[in-house]
Amino acid sequence: MASQADMDAAIEAARLAVGLPVGSRVVAAMSGGVDSTVVAGLLHKAGYDVVGVTLQLYDHGAALKKKGACCAGQDIHDARLAAETLGIPHYVLDYESRFRDAVIDQFADSYLRGQTPVPCIRCNQTVKFRDLLDVARDLGAEAMATGHYVRRAVVDGRTQMRKAIDHSRDQSYFLFATTREQLDYLRFPLADLEKPQVRGVALELGLRIAAKPDSQDICFVPNGDYRTLIDKLRPEGRTAGDIVHMDGRVLGAHSGITDYTIGQRRGLNVAVGEPLFVTKLDPERRHVIVGPREALLTAALTLDETNWLGDEPSIEAAAEAGAPVLARVRSTRPPSPARLSIVDGAVSVAFATGEEGVAPGQACALYDPADPDRLLGGGFIKTTTAVV
Repeated sequence: MASQADMDAAIEAARLAVGLPVGSRVVAAMSGGVDSTVVAGLLHKAGYDVVGVTLQLYDHGAALKKKGACCAGQDIHDARLAAETLGIPHYVLDYESRFRDAVIDQFADSYLRGQTPVPCIRCNQTVKFRDLLDVARDLGAEAMATGHYVRRAVVDGRTQMRKAIDHSRDQSYFLFATTREQLDYLRFPLADLEKPQVRGVALELGLRIAAKPDSQDICFVPNGDYRTLIDKLRPEGRTAGDIVHMDGRVLGAHSGITDYTIGQRRGLNVAVGEPLFVTKLDPERRHVIVGPREALLTAALTLDETNWLGDEPSIEAAAEAGAPVLARVRSTRPPSPARLSIVDGAVSVAFATGEEGVAPGQACALYDPADPDRLLGGGFIKTTTAVV
């Protein structure tokens, strides 16, 4: 349980993060997890007029017993109970159809295109930070607060997104698509807290979810079995094809391209005396292309659906100037030195040394080499260029 001094410090940090007069209305996006619930509690204790909003994103009846997922039936119940405990109004919005169109269908279609999607980014980009912000404004709120571990800062009159103090929990990679207009309205009260402190605050607030496990899986994929979901939504992905070595040899057959992702080694069921990895997916010819590990090294990539929070007028302007960046291609990988440019009309990221684990459909978040905690924006990976 948090001490009174820790509690007071957390409340003051929440006030600083919100930066609005006490009494202002703030919508708290409550997923039912510890982080977002503590945000609502801290803002309430700090004297704001807090309204909790929870989104029902998919058929939570089928997911009531699923642990480690957000926005399911139990989570909605937990959010409602927490709001009652805190004494704040709480609304549940049915966003199932929006979520299905913007996130689930896009997730399945990406695999058909041979891509590796990041549905949590799509959810933040569309349902949460676009649609829910509109609801918050309709409710008369001056800001919307979430439980994300990132920092919002205003420097020289411009809003920046920065990494949270706890880099092990930093979520800036998943929020690269947040626009400056959205960032102006959003608040992140947990930026200065570490997870044990957050759980201590939850205990002090008398919240039953203080020990609730963190979300682990993709919320709409039961037991992490995304292939079963894709087979149900897009059965055409279950079409047989060839497993082809990058030198042209046909090594075997597969029963569906959606079974494979870039970098995969296990489950290829081919033996040629050397370790092989999936280096490329060709959905048109239904080819799974494999090769040695060094073939996974990527020299450059191009970006689609870009977003920019840097000082230059646009990411295109930064690319035309050859701006140096730190590029992060996976949430679990540290950023690597790279440089922006324009190649065939598209924004390109060229790495200083070969980067492994780069797959079309994934996100590439960009940071400032002179200020590594500052998120500059990013985009979704469209194409890649191999080192060899």
